[in-house]
Amino acid sequence: MADSVITMNNITKRFKKAEVVKNFSLDVRKGSITGLIGPNGAGKTTIMKILAGLIFQTSGELQFYGSNDLDSHRKRMSFMIEAPIVNYNMTAYENLSYIRYIRGYPDEKRINELLDIVGLGNTGKKKAMKFSLGMRQRLGIAMALLTKPEVLVLDEPVNGLDPEGIVDVRHLLQKLAEEQGVTILISSHLLSELSELCTDFSIINKGELIENLSLEELQDKCKSHISVRTNNIEKTAAILEEKLSIGNYKVMHSGEIEIYEQLDAVERISKTITDNGCVITKLCESGRSLEDYYLEKVGGRHE
Repeated sequence: MADSVITMNNITKRFKKAEVVKNFSLDVRKGSITGLIGPNGAGKTTIMKILAGLIFQTSGELQFYGSNDLDSHRKRMSFMIEAPIVNYNMTAYENLSYIRYIRGYPDEKRINELLDIVGLGNTGKKKAMKFSLGMRQRLGIAMALLTKPEVLVLDEPVNGLDPEGIVDVRHLLQKLAEEQGVTILISSHLLSELSELCTDFSIINKGELIENLSLEELQDKCKSHISVRTNNIEKTAAILEEKLSIGNYKVMHSGEIEIYEQLDAVERISKTITDNGCVITKLCESGRSLEDYYLEKVGGRHE
């Protein structure tokens, strides 16, 4: 894809005899917030480490900005893999100053700018050991943002946070994407949280790609609907169109019809179907969450 900043084609990673990532493919579009979704142990961190150059794939092709010159383009990216490395005996400012020195970044004013961006501008002389987990995560993100990366790769940045901390990180990432044009790849096992944040999704289970889809595609698959099953599905479809003027419906492989309009007219739909000679065996209002959709795709529960 012409606008891809990260392209993974059939990436496989083996550790001895264990194949932890299997023929995984992904395109991360410029300006997107792409969620890598899967339970613990699905292979998310391994994929992130391959992107960061911490380990190498066994097979498959990795490109940044359509180029095989990975080291050159990694300079345009920042990574936070697993927990951020924070010196607990330093303040937020001191941690960022240390990172600035070792990376050779010249702009000292960038530190206060970043502290304000991540909501740590008023921490003063408070040591990181006294920070909440959410504050440390936000400090880690600030450290990753120091060199003004075009791409931010974050592995489980909301892991262990309370609901307020999760919302804070979500708002921060949305602000970075919308106001500064940062492309973000984020992994998490908190599926409901990613559904509130991401523009694109890549579902992974046991190291294998299940599906890549956009937010619009996910919303289409998970949208609210009325599910109906009758003794004559073909006749029921005709009743919907001819008697109720319903055209936005889908006949599913399960033998049910999903109706996506007139959701406030369940009683009228039910009565019209029965009045026209069909026996209803199931009728309910439903809609899938991202977690419901994930479980449906992988065929079982996750930890």
